[in-house]
Amino acid sequence: MTSDTSTPLATVRADLLARLAQPVTYDLAVVGGGATGLGVALDAAARGFSVVLLESHDFAKGTSSRATKLVHGGVRYLAQGNIALVREALHERTTLLRNAPHLAQPLAFVMPSYKVWETPFYGVGLKMYDALAGKAGLGPTEFLGRMETLRCLPTAMADGLKGGVKYWDGQFDDARLALALARTAAQRGALLLNYCPVDDLLYDGGKVAGVVCQDAETGQRYEVRARCVVNATGVWVDALRQRDGDVSGQPAKPMVAPSQGVHIVVDREFLPSDHALMVPKTADGRVLFAVPWLGKVILGTTDSPRQDLAREPQAMREEVAFILGESARYLRRAPQASDVRSIWVGLRPLVKPSDEDAAATKSISREHTVLASRSGLVTVTGGKWTTYRAMAEDVLLKCMDEHLLPRRLGGITVALPLVGAGATRERQGMNAPQGLHSYGDEAARVQALPGSQVQLAEGLSEAMVRFAARHEYARTVEDVLARRSRVLFLDARLAAALAPRVADILREEIPGQDPQLPAFLELAAHYATVPA
Repeated sequence: MTSDTSTPLATVRADLLARLAQPVTYDLAVVGGGATGLGVALDAAARGFSVVLLESHDFAKGTSSRATKLVHGGVRYLAQGNIALVREALHERTTLLRNAPHLAQPLAFVMPSYKVWETPFYGVGLKMYDALAGKAGLGPTEFLGRMETLRCLPTAMADGLKGGVKYWDGQFDDARLALALARTAAQRGALLLNYCPVDDLLYDGGKVAGVVCQDAETGQRYEVRARCVVNATGVWVDALRQRDGDVSGQPAKPMVAPSQGVHIVVDREFLPSDHALMVPKTADGRVLFAVPWLGKVILGTTDSPRQDLAREPQAMREEVAFILGESARYLRRAPQASDVRSIWVGLRPLVKPSDEDAAATKSISREHTVLASRSGLVTVTGGKWTTYRAMAEDVLLKCMDEHLLPRRLGGITVALPLVGAGATRERQGMNAPQGLHSYGDEAARVQALPGSQVQLAEGLSEAMVRFAARHEYARTVEDVLARRSRVLFLDARLAAALAPRVADILREEIPGQDPQLPAFLELAAHYATVPA
């Protein structure tokens, strides 16, 4: 069963919960509404399976809204010799850019060289990157002279600059892409619910037969039966695996080594360019990016081991010092703590090596892992945003190999445009501020709603807030200002100033629903605070 794709999909929560309460057995229940879980739900629904997906918070609330916003093949994985991972990622990069052109665009990167050997050394590696991409390449690698490098990066440190290398990758809006996956899956008949955590598994004869979930807003519990259950909860997969192990008698050894990545956002004046700056090897071996994104510049990222699994991790003082300090080595005007508009942290679900600890997360492979327990619980973790679609195919293949799902032909999502990807107005690069272009071919539908001429801030109208509530599963101020609009990630203080009006609109759109304004103001203060 598929929905009418000619109009936006209504997401009235009462209707979704009524469907959840129906005594049906789904082919597939997906636990986790990040990139991986949503990709699995879409692929399964596109193949004609009946699908339910349950997310404990909001879609992409965790890692999947806090990426470095890059759609990439993995230049550094090439240096590690992982050709297969690079080749797969380059193929998936092309697929993503084609299926969501309103949310993902090519981006030119420049590596400035301050030592004579750097330009030829990195240039040769990037020429290999081009060769691996083949017809999927976005543009040729170019060797730049000193003045050409400064034209691309006008605020780069000029002293000692020898030249540079220019290459191409992509960038995207991660949270809105996740939302597009959710809505496209829903159009294919999948039932998706945010704020509906799974707190237990159902068993028949020692085999997983569904989940028990609870509506976070009403407290109502639901038993949802399914032939196959996929645990796609990212860095949190071990919690559900442990619950399964306790019942099935197969104790679950932790498989995730969380890594923390910190990102700092500053104004475009620090890098007024359509090119990103990339330093492949900083003083301690990490990569540094300065990426233009939605009217601002993202500086990052760190790669630090973390033991706890906080939903909103705190940036460590030394991580911020690292980013600002390394930025000062490459930008003529170095950003200071007072220049930071927002600071946010993502946890990466790196798969723990079986024979060693996770002390150095930058050396752990970003490849994903799919496994099935004795009871039939299928778990997927690791990987990265760029390869979400390939990961979904691997998950469904595992489900079929375990005889949990009947075999059906794959490859359906290779050329499956996501919601909004149809004919649109002139394309805008991802470095341009958000606006109607971010909605692709749904822009006219947004404009048709009340408040289309009332701008709350650049790129955010009252109509967009209403669209988020009616058609994009938004329930709270945070949902709107963090993930439907990206204001929280771009300017946390501005987000706090907009929050009261957004809350008022949500109260109009969803009577009786608490938009959780105080909680958002506290979160915005967290994003605005630079650890001293």
